[in-house]
Amino acid sequence: MSEKKQSKKVSPAPASARGPMDVGLLEQIVRMMQANDLNMVDLREGTKRVVLKRGPATAEPVVVAAAAPTRAAKAPEEAAPAETENLIPIKSPMVGTFYAAPSPDAKAFVNVGTTVNEESDVCVIEAMKVFNNVKAECSGKIAKILVTNGQAVEFGQVLFLVKP
Repeated sequence: MSEKKQSKKVSPAPASARGPMDVGLLEQIVRMMQANDLNMVDLREGTKRVVLKRGPATAEPVVVAAAAPTRAAKAPEEAAPAETENLIPIKSPMVGTFYAAPSPDAKAFVNVGTTVNEESDVCVIEAMKVFNNVKAECSGKIAKILVTNGQAVEFGQVLFLVKP
């Protein structure tokens, strides 16, 4: 089947009659993706958006097993809210690698007990070979440092706790 015929088959009705959430249309797009070895299709109509992704046809499914949490692991989490109730979190603004100092031979930006304000640099996050300084964005004293130098961090992960 040629691509021209496939494109006609994908949208036989006007867009107003069929939106991106139409199951029949989605099934046709998936078949077209398979036939043309496409990995992703991004459909948008007004405020609606559908992203279809698929891996290579020869890829084996990846099974990820999460370890069951142990009682020892749960105890600190249960105690944490009481300990951190009045503390302000400083969160990672991006995914990357946490560095406590501006360079390997420099001293850390902050330590437990360091007084910070909104403009204080507290760490560097490296993302794709770009080093981004992270500001405290609050005032107080560093009460806890929750990550170690060189650790991978996620967007929104709490890095520090500040006592106002």
